[in-house]
Formats: sequence, C-alpha cells, structure tokens
Amino acid sequence: MSVIEVGFSHPVDRNKIQCDLCPRFCKLSDGQRGLCFVRGNENGKMHLYTYGRSSGFCIDPIEKKPLNHFLPGTPVLSFGTAGCNLACKFCQNWDMSKAREMDTLADAASPEQLARYCYEHDCRSIAYTYNDPVIFLEYAEDVAIACHEYGVKSVAVSAGYITDLARPRFFEHMDAANIDLKAFTDRFYKKICGGSLQPVLETLTYLHNETDVWFEITTLLIPDENDSNEELEAQCRWIMDNLGPSIPLHFTAFHPDWKMLDKPRTPASTLTRARDIALKQGLRYVYTGNVHDTRGSSTYCHQCGMRLIERDWYVLGEWNLVNGCCKGCGTPLPGQFETEPGIWGAYRQPVRLMS
Repeated sequence: MSVIEVGFSHPVDRNKIQCDLCPRFCKLSDGQRGLCFVRGNENGKMHLYTYGRSSGFCIDPIEKKPLNHFLPGTPVLSFGTAGCNLACKFCQNWDMSKAREMDTLADAASPEQLARYCYEHDCRSIAYTYNDPVIFLEYAEDVAIACHEYGVKSVAVSAGYITDLARPRFFEHMDAANIDLKAFTDRFYKKICGGSLQPVLETLTYLHNETDVWFEITTLLIPDENDSNEELEAQCRWIMDNLGPSIPLHFTAFHPDWKMLDKPRTPASTLTRARDIALKQGLRYVYTGNVHDTRGSSTYCHQCGMRLIERDWYVLGEWNLVNGCCKGCGTPLPGQFETEPGIWGAYRQPVRLMS
C-alpha cells in the first residue's frame, strides 16, 4: 500500500486540519482519518492511503457503467480502491466501499501499468468505479494522464459528492462520467446516504456548463423511498430545466443489500413507469437497467422514432447510426460514437495485474 501526501486541506487550529475534497469537510486531528477512511491527517498534512492499490480489476462492457452513448459495445477496464465519502445503506459494493481493512486492496498497479494494460488488451477506456473515485482523486488523475498517452479514455463512475474547490481538478482529465443521482430529496440523502442533494446538483450543472465531459445520470429506484410520481416528475423537470433534454437518464432496479435487506426488489413496472414519466417530461434518452427490457435499454431517434441501437442486456443488435446520426432522418445522436459498434458484448473478464 502506498501513502502519499495530497492537497485539498487547510489548518483549522493548532491541532486539526480540514479536508476540503468533499462536502463533509471532515476536521481531523493528527492520526485521524475522515469518514472515507482513506484520507487522513499525518503531522498536519493530508495523506491518501490507497494510492496505487486496488480492490480488483475487471474488463466490462461500457454499458455496465452504465454509459449508452459513449463508445457502445467496447470493453472498459474497471477498478476501484476502498472506502467512500457517503454512507448509503443500500450500497451494492459495500465490501469495497465500506472496507476498513486495507488488505482488501490486494492488487497493486501504477498509472503506467494500468495505461499499458488497457492499450495491450484493446480497452478503449478505463473506469474508476466500485467505490467513488472522488476520494482517490490524485490516483485517478495520474491514471487518466497516463492513459491519455496511450489513447485510452477515462470514465468516472461517481456520486458527484465533491466540493467546488476540487471539482475542476477531478473532472479535468475525465472523458466521460456517470453520475449517481440517488434521489431528488434531501430527506433521502440525509436519512439513507448521510449526505445532501445540493452538491450533486452542482456537479451536474458544472459538467453541463463548464466541461466537455460526456455524462449520463443513473437513479437506483428503491420501493417507497424515491420512486413516487411526484419525486420522479420533479427530478425530470430539474434535468430538463438545467441540463436539457439530451442527457441520458438511467433508472435501475434495486435489490436488497447491506443495510437495506428489508426492502423488496424494484418491480420492472416501476422502471417502466419512471421511464414513461421522464419521456413525457421531454427527456429524449431514458433507459431501464438491472432488468431484462430490450425496449427500455435500446436507443431511439427522438425525431423519427427509429431504433438506433438495440440492446439485449449488454449485447448490441441492430445498429442504425451513420457517422453518429440517425440512418433514417439524419438527426445527430448526442454522445461519442465510432463508425461501427464494438463487439465486446456481455463478457466480463476479471484480471490480475502483476507488478
């Protein structure tokens, strides 16, 4: 495990420093770590304890992030570290994101190793995922810089819980992102995630207004928590008003996990209802996930209705894009597309990187 001195902190008195990376603003005494557990105070300086270490690597389809408008059908190398700056009771990667044992970080990889591996194994991109890459910003940043030297793009899979100070640096080297908008009420964020909604909305508007990062939004729908018509309508209106109609929105199904074992799985009908609400609000590209729903996971031209990209789980079928435009009417499809779709399919390949 590598420990490096990092920024985004300032002294608050003789004995403490404040972490300025995320909106928790943890105030830490010497030897103390933040809620994320991977950043801490050593002799009045902030340190990151997970640099160069990972809880595992896997080559996935890019659609699994989920990203449907970013290099469809191509493989992405996914990896994460340990810890998280939120405390979501439903976390489906809790064994990594809630880890307090650093032996979870079994694999070591330098930025150069990761970049070279992606290049040699034809991964078009690398994804910082499993736990939130905000908390290992400096490691993700160095990996992204190394990957760009090999023509490999970087994808942040994040809850977007980050401060105004750190946001520009985190996204500077990212090519794409999926932002997890967990709900559209502060009640949900406070009660279930231990956070607040506003910083996430600020991240979304920052990405839209200040960057060229391609991004999509995911909301995991939990029965009786964030799936009411009223909340879904409010969320979709906000997206329309602040981000426009072309931002892809994914509604995905919850399954009981970690501290929310008492909740039932999300019915497929709930996802379809949410998708219908979003489409009626004017959003053009709305998807369902974690269920088998070919219609809800496929992409359609908002102008003429032609199916542009057929998806059966993570397998691509019909492809009606010509130079990123609808084959039927010529309307451009927002996103980043190649001339031909990738052929990686649903295959998932765990890998080990040897030092």
